[in-house]
Amino acid sequence: MHGIHLTIVLAPLAAAIVAGLFGRQIGRAGAHWITNLAVGSSFVLSAMVLKHLYLDGGQAENYSLYTWAVSEGLRMEVGFLVDRLTALMMVVVTFVSWMVHIYTIGYMHDDPGYQRFFSYISLFTFAMLMLVMSNNFLQLFFGWEAVGVVSYLLIGFWFKRETAIFANLKAFLVNRVGDFGFILGIAGVVMFTNSLDYATVFASAGSIAAQSVEVLPGIPWNAMTLICILLFIGAMGKSAQAPLHVWLPDSMEGPTPISALIHAATMVTAGIFMVARMSPLFELSETALAVVLTIGAITAFFMGLLGIVQNDIKRVIAYSTLSQLGYMTVALGVSAYSAAIFHLMTHAFFKALLFLGAGSVIIAMHHEQDIRKMGGLRKYMPITYWTAVIGTLALIGFPGTSGFFSKDALIEAVRESHWHGQGAVYWIAYLSVVLGVFVTALYSFRMFFLVFHGEERMDKETKSHLHESPWVVTVPLILLAIPSAIIGWFTIEPVLFGGFFGEAIRVTSEHDVLARIGETFHGSWEFIVHAVTAGPAVYLALAGALTAWFLFLKRPDLPEKWAEKFSGVYNLLDRKYYFDDLYIKGFAAGGRRLGLFLWKSGDELVIDGMMVNGTARSIGRFASVLRRVQTGYLYHYAFAMFFGLTLILAWLLWA
Repeated sequence: MHGIHLTIVLAPLAAAIVAGLFGRQIGRAGAHWITNLAVGSSFVLSAMVLKHLYLDGGQAENYSLYTWAVSEGLRMEVGFLVDRLTALMMVVVTFVSWMVHIYTIGYMHDDPGYQRFFSYISLFTFAMLMLVMSNNFLQLFFGWEAVGVVSYLLIGFWFKRETAIFANLKAFLVNRVGDFGFILGIAGVVMFTNSLDYATVFASAGSIAAQSVEVLPGIPWNAMTLICILLFIGAMGKSAQAPLHVWLPDSMEGPTPISALIHAATMVTAGIFMVARMSPLFELSETALAVVLTIGAITAFFMGLLGIVQNDIKRVIAYSTLSQLGYMTVALGVSAYSAAIFHLMTHAFFKALLFLGAGSVIIAMHHEQDIRKMGGLRKYMPITYWTAVIGTLALIGFPGTSGFFSKDALIEAVRESHWHGQGAVYWIAYLSVVLGVFVTALYSFRMFFLVFHGEERMDKETKSHLHESPWVVTVPLILLAIPSAIIGWFTIEPVLFGGFFGEAIRVTSEHDVLARIGETFHGSWEFIVHAVTAGPAVYLALAGALTAWFLFLKRPDLPEKWAEKFSGVYNLLDRKYYFDDLYIKGFAAGGRRLGLFLWKSGDELVIDGMMVNGTARSIGRFASVLRRVQTGYLYHYAFAMFFGLTLILAWLLWA
């Protein structure tokens, strides 16, 4: 299987190099054919690997490909760990990426950077595969940074737009904050184990947890807690958890296909995957799990609220991604790692579907993205409409859809977790994920109704050209709608309750909430019946959808009146809790003011003014005085000699 693994990861890289360096020679058709064939091949081979590991009972493989360096026993290697967790991620990444590649043919058809875009998205796929297939922290960090670099290139793909340049700079800087914590966490791992290899580090987890380290003199921290929190700070940046979430909505400045790829299968899922992979470490720190749980809960609920007031169709979906990533993080915090990965998988399908559907609408609307200028598109775009129905229902957790199974299982895991009855942490998490269901349904159906139903609010010119998107756009929508609708039915049992991940995810017995839930699991249909009869989530989703119908179809005058009446709350949401103001006008502007002060007072006044130029001026003054002594007149020199001799005699007599 080693050859297959190499082909999976190197095929997108080779295609990216060819499309990027030889795009002019191969042309537009050559660029999309070679990248589509490469990523499609990676998907087929990834599916074969998953079949080998799950259906055929194959064993996980952990091996080194290349040793880069060895320093005092620390081996820096390139290697692969291909188990069921890896294989599932490989299938999700390559399938969604392949759909995005096909879709891009239609969406970017007239863009002058056509070949460059295909090169970037193929390179993005390679970077994510390297991340999920790594068997050591060094390669993990390489993939981690590689997806960051390519996302920077793609967010700012339209580099002549000031907003795009600002957005990719914002993403770059915010991720640097998270990555600083991440690399410190890796340094902590090396300090306590002298190894970068996953297997070695996981085997040493108990000894790490038994040690402490002083972050500040006299304040000891448990070593495992410190390492896990630092690693999670990296995940907060990459997976856009509050307060490092601000870059993700602005990533909408990139073309829609990359929005789908970043939000669904790459980049933002890297943090969730990393924490799940590090489950043997996180399980040994209750404090780290509490941090993960709290941050996830805050993100899940409060970022969802922001989606209610957004009017850009892509930004509504972007804030939805923030909220759903919060749900996954909450699952990690209650040790339901399998539930987090399960929701990651289902979310990848329906979120890619929603983004690509939004792109289809944008094409039809001649790149208009304001949902207040849409309406009534149902009759013009039937395929986009029905796939949007499926994506929206999956997002809100409608019974039977993929999103229902993953989200309801996640909520149940929070309710039954070991945090139950432990005070504020539990209630913050549980109320956030439950109330978040209502919020999700409200903003999802607000967007759905304003785009596809109600009066047609577009101008006559746009209306006259409305039609369904071409097949290269609609076929990926259909192919993504299928798993969004049905994949939960036959995957919930093996993935959550059937030990699908095996040793890839390790949970201590007192934390194993999914095992306890699994004792009462009797199939997908019974799971739906239980959710409908016992849980509040289904009814909160229904209430959210009905509220959206009433406010935006039945009484569209009310939202504007309420926005004026509750202007304080509306402004708080519209200004995104003032995080951008804090970072841009506070930290960034403060940094610039500090730099200006140091420049003026330190560089110009002290260094240039006093030390450099001041020294030169002092020497000049001294020289101007000294040169007056050398007059050339004999009587001046005689007087100086007489005066000097007088001083010497006076000194001798005084002595």
